[in-house]
Amino acid sequence: MANSTTVTDVSLETTFLGHKLSNPFMNASGVHCMTTKELDEMANSNAGAFITKSATSIERAGNPEPRYYSVPLGSINSMGLPNKGIDYYLEYVLKRQENFPNAGVIFFSVAGMSVDENIKLLQKIQDSSFSGVTELNLSCPNVPGKPQVAYDFELTKEILTKVFAFFKKPLGIKLPPFFDFAHFEIMSNILNQFPLTYVNSINSIGNGLYIDVESESVVIKPKNGFGGLGGEYVKPTALANVRAFYTRLNPNIKIIGTGGIRTGQDAFEHLLCGATLLQIGTELHKEGISIFDRVEKELKDIMAKKGYKSIDEFRGKLNSL
Repeated sequence: MANSTTVTDVSLETTFLGHKLSNPFMNASGVHCMTTKELDEMANSNAGAFITKSATSIERAGNPEPRYYSVPLGSINSMGLPNKGIDYYLEYVLKRQENFPNAGVIFFSVAGMSVDENIKLLQKIQDSSFSGVTELNLSCPNVPGKPQVAYDFELTKEILTKVFAFFKKPLGIKLPPFFDFAHFEIMSNILNQFPLTYVNSINSIGNGLYIDVESESVVIKPKNGFGGLGGEYVKPTALANVRAFYTRLNPNIKIIGTGGIRTGQDAFEHLLCGATLLQIGTELHKEGISIFDRVEKELKDIMAKKGYKSIDEFRGKLNSL
């Protein structure tokens, strides 16, 4: 029997924390979210939601330039957390919340340079009237001299214990990629002990190296050219992490799938692995916010061909051989 589902039958509507979003797409923190102008553009785009730049206590210039470089299969960057500081972004989201009370959910990202700074940043959000979702970035791979927190399992548990002692608002965490089943198990066992709203997986694959053969040189300045990889390079790793956490975490901890989403098919694969929301980074940087129109259309086309009218009909239902 021919499949009679048409694109007009397909809905990408996604529910997150009781908010109905028109689709599961967002920007990845760090892309198109540095200034209020960029945040406004994200808010007015076809994305279902948006997230702010990971904020530190005060403004940071980040690493010396060039620190981002587009490569054929993605990107390499060592940004070093440039941002305008928490007060800049908090003022923006509070104003937006007030002016557009029914505009869905706002995601607010923070990334302290130390445990104490993370606690102070989250304390500030807890004491504010912010009613969206906070993301604690435990996975910035590009700050010289600072290891990724989430690769230290004991420290991760210590931070989350301290955070949830006072933080009562919805909180998700951004994780780096893991590459070992033992690490998926250990991290999941830790995360399942806390009332997390979501896990965002993955941040860029840390410390790749890209070489320009003509000049026999690296292409970015910080850390002698070592930087986080994004884009097509990382999709298989991202899918593996989304799947590994989807099958191990409590079902009330949602997964945001990030890494290598360039087409509707990439989005479909992330959803099939169990993601609820999807963040686009490298490709948004390359293409601009019109990417959301394109990937939504492509995802709808795939779903219509397969006879799916909603994402819930296939989310997480990846087949094994």
